[in-house]
Amino acid sequence: MSRPGFLLSAWPWRSAAYLLTGAVTGAAALVGIVTAAAVGGALAVVLVGLPLLVLVALGGIPVAVVERSRLRLIDRDPVSGRHRVPTAPGLWAWLTTRLREQATWRELGYALLFAGLLWPVDALAVTVALLVPLSLVATPLLLATVGDGHEAKVLKQWTVTTWPTAFGVAVLGLLLLGVCAYALGVTAGARAALARLLIASPEGELGARVVELARSRVRLVDAFEAERRRIERDLHDGAQQRLVALTMALGLARLDAPPGPLADRLTAAHEEAGKALAELRELIHGIHPRILTDYGLQAAVDDAADRCTVPVDVDLELPGRPARAVESAAYFVVCEALANVAKHSGATRARVSGGHRDGRLFLDVRDDGRGGADASAGSGLTGLADRVSVLDGRLALTSPPGGPTLLHVEFPCELTEAADRSA
Repeated sequence: MSRPGFLLSAWPWRSAAYLLTGAVTGAAALVGIVTAAAVGGALAVVLVGLPLLVLVALGGIPVAVVERSRLRLIDRDPVSGRHRVPTAPGLWAWLTTRLREQATWRELGYALLFAGLLWPVDALAVTVALLVPLSLVATPLLLATVGDGHEAKVLKQWTVTTWPTAFGVAVLGLLLLGVCAYALGVTAGARAALARLLIASPEGELGARVVELARSRVRLVDAFEAERRRIERDLHDGAQQRLVALTMALGLARLDAPPGPLADRLTAAHEEAGKALAELRELIHGIHPRILTDYGLQAAVDDAADRCTVPVDVDLELPGRPARAVESAAYFVVCEALANVAKHSGATRARVSGGHRDGRLFLDVRDDGRGGADASAGSGLTGLADRVSVLDGRLALTSPPGGPTLLHVEFPCELTEAADRSA
């Protein structure tokens, strides 16, 4: 309603439709509930009316279904109303389940409130907000037809006898129609909020919040990966190139300098620049390796295996590339696992295997070390497990004393593009 184009949009008419259908539905619910309760109460003496009284108790269920459908007129968020599934088949099991759950009685309370109080409010709001300004707008038409150009009654209270007055009243009606459109929006919004409060399922609302939370976590992971790639690109294309140029300049100056203290200082500076360049390259590789971006997970795992101090066999076959967030998380899990193998396992050989099957990317890192690894003892895998869980993945560590150690990770994903084999 705060947008400038609200009056020209469909929302005022959708609000009016919501209130108008509420008046019709509420009147029908009132007739149905009163009739069923009266007939059931009168026939309860001979037990024939008991089923009708049970139907009255269940009458809130269809009313709530209709209300959830009507809420779509003015509410973009769907309203869920989850009922428990009966534990056994048959009408009796369904009936006992419905009568024992809280949602049934909450919906019955809303149906009684709707039938007794809310629908007259809906009808009054539509009548006042639409009929009054439309009657004012129609004053010139009434003067020309019913009044034969001589006089017209405005809301059966005032008499208009001149055309300027009639058109002035019509302009006033247009202005009042705009004000009433906002009044309709406020009334319909308040009615919808009350209906959502009484008939919405708390479990459904909680489920929607959980889904939104999961989506927000995935968006944060994507944003984090994009920032990592930006930092890696800036360091690779900016600071690293300048440091390379500095190293080359120091090398040339070292060759041109005559033997002496100056040459020794240039040699030391050249060596320090080389060490800084090597550290910067290692830092860039740790942030987000270029090979992972350009050639994919398979080539990046091969590169990580080549850089590991323990011999590593790689058996990884991927016909395509997963999503970037999945690809990055899988790569850093492998890197952390290989780092732990080199530092703590005492292994003589390791193996990385995996592939894609049934919509899941899976990786296994195995070594023949001493075993006894504990992910909760500061090995670095706890943070990776949290990162994997954000992507709905699973990470499992098996490391009995004496070995072997097996790290298994899975990600639900689809391969979206062909991997580059030229690496």
